[in-house]
Amino acid sequence: MTEARRNEVAGLQGQLAQAGYIAEPSLAAALLLMLDLQRPLLLEGDAGVGKTEVAKALASVRATRLIRLQCYEGLDTHAAIYEWNYQRQLLAIKLLEQDARSVAQKEQDIFSERYLLKRPLLEAITCAEPPVLLIDEVDRADEAFEAYLLELLSDFQLSIPELGTVRATTRPLVVITSNGTRELSDALRRRCLYQYIDYPDAEKELAIVRLKAPQAAPGLARQIVSFVQGVRRMELQKKPGIAETLDWTAALLRLGISVIERDGAERILETLGALIKTRDDRAAFPREAVARLAAAC
Repeated sequence: MTEARRNEVAGLQGQLAQAGYIAEPSLAAALLLMLDLQRPLLLEGDAGVGKTEVAKALASVRATRLIRLQCYEGLDTHAAIYEWNYQRQLLAIKLLEQDARSVAQKEQDIFSERYLLKRPLLEAITCAEPPVLLIDEVDRADEAFEAYLLELLSDFQLSIPELGTVRATTRPLVVITSNGTRELSDALRRRCLYQYIDYPDAEKELAIVRLKAPQAAPGLARQIVSFVQGVRRMELQKKPGIAETLDWTAALLRLGISVIERDGAERILETLGALIKTRDDRAAFPREAVARLAAAC
């Protein structure tokens, strides 16, 4: 990496930090490459590592709009791309009954853009200024929906049967996230740049806690990070993410806990609902286990 590029990466890291996101150099470099090449960026990693926040911070840095498509099983074109305003169309049909124009002309009027309800994907490519388009948790959608995305990701256009091909007015900055709950298609991966986001190390997580929870004393912040890092090394169904770390920090502060220590295990147990989110994982934290983790902080 050249000195000029290193400076660009450091500059973007600083801008993201001002927007509330602590980014590693590799992520900042991937974002710069996305901007340079105008290619979608696929962010993969476990739930809770901060993938969604990348898009939010990028929109803040670019001073542009964030358009979010939250994926789920059964997601289709009506929710993701477009839908017709059937109520207005029916009203228009009634009003056109006495119109002398041909049926073809009436149909052309009924299926015009003024009766079109834009959903996130169509809205993103028809904005006057390029927005950040977040396609969140794409692995929750099925493979058929991935096929809908390919045209957008490669050519930045969408096909609407009644209107034809709608090409992007300006190219959105596309960020796609996946929790890895299923394997994504090779076709989708080929159209994207790729970056894996792991759980933060202690240094990065401490920086996040200090940024997001400045009211936590420095000593307590270090203990919180040490405790959470220890929890993540355990065999759990769902390891706590950054959001859980911040929730737990808020819970400790709310209860007036200023130090994490073995003798305070009972009080720490009262707050674990903010950190541990499944019944089976909660069973792995009897008082003795919490005391050991606290003593190691």
